[in-house]
Amino acid sequence: MTSTAPTAPAPPAASPVRAAAPAMAATVCAMVSVQTGASLAVPLFDRVSPAGTAWLRLSCAAVLLLVWTRPRIRRLPRRSLGATAALGCASAVMTLCSFQAIDRLPLGTVSAVEFTGPLLVAVVGSRRRADLVWPLLALGGVLLLTRPWEASADWLGIGYALGAATGLGSYIVLTQRVGDRLPGQQGVALSTAVAALCTGVVAGGGAEADWWSPHVLVVSALAAVLLPIAPHVLELFALRRLTAGAFGTLMSLEPAVATGIGFLVLAQTPDAGQLAGVVLVCVAGTAACRSGTRSTTPTVTGPIVGQPDVPRSAPRPSSERPSSER
Repeated sequence: MTSTAPTAPAPPAASPVRAAAPAMAATVCAMVSVQTGASLAVPLFDRVSPAGTAWLRLSCAAVLLLVWTRPRIRRLPRRSLGATAALGCASAVMTLCSFQAIDRLPLGTVSAVEFTGPLLVAVVGSRRRADLVWPLLALGGVLLLTRPWEASADWLGIGYALGAATGLGSYIVLTQRVGDRLPGQQGVALSTAVAALCTGVVAGGGAEADWWSPHVLVVSALAAVLLPIAPHVLELFALRRLTAGAFGTLMSLEPAVATGIGFLVLAQTPDAGQLAGVVLVCVAGTAACRSGTRSTTPTVTGPIVGQPDVPRSAPRPSSERPSSER
């Protein structure tokens, strides 16, 4: 008769909150990186113009991403390249409008208005009538932030912010499509390059010698690292450890993060009404994303190169904002 040695008891499993803490911290760091990168662009507007700043930052990001990923364009299907080009155009519109809006409005206000784009995408994709309340809630928040009834309202800035929201909504739809077709970081690199070319067409006519000063180039390169490269890495880490709903809920807090960064970096102090508006937009986004997650598995049509490109360029809760090339 043989006896078996007793097996050692398994170590106690970590609590769900403790296990998710590193991923949650990475998500918060990604949001801080996005908004810090946007705030660094503001001091360049007087020297380079918002359009020039957008072009320099996207160009630096495109160079870094292309060197990193080295996409094999000849091996990619034409259909995938067409979707990537459309994504780059949407990114260019989003970035140009966003920078023009930030030049006229507080950072937190612009972030909240932009958030209405992905929020509408989430509601359009929903089948529940109850979800229609979230855009109305967000609209109330946007009205508190922009105050169009006041004589001092900057209608051009509001228009640019709404243009950025439209571009962001288009970006959400196209990133899902490109993420399904081009695994790896190829979609991010190629769409960023297209966005840089598009913004160059707009900004190129006003190019001046000051654009090429070491200070401007260094700040532009740093901003490119903060957005989109650092958020891309951080979100990839987070999305591999969090559910889509949890990730989207955290990302819905980004208007609040933008308000905090605007206060700390740009000395933009919100009043009580603006803070209430940010809260309304964050609540609307959180509620919408909890019912807007994707349940289908994407079908890849292109050659698989590298790891799945999840962050800000792949399927995600459609109510949350991607760290795109903004």
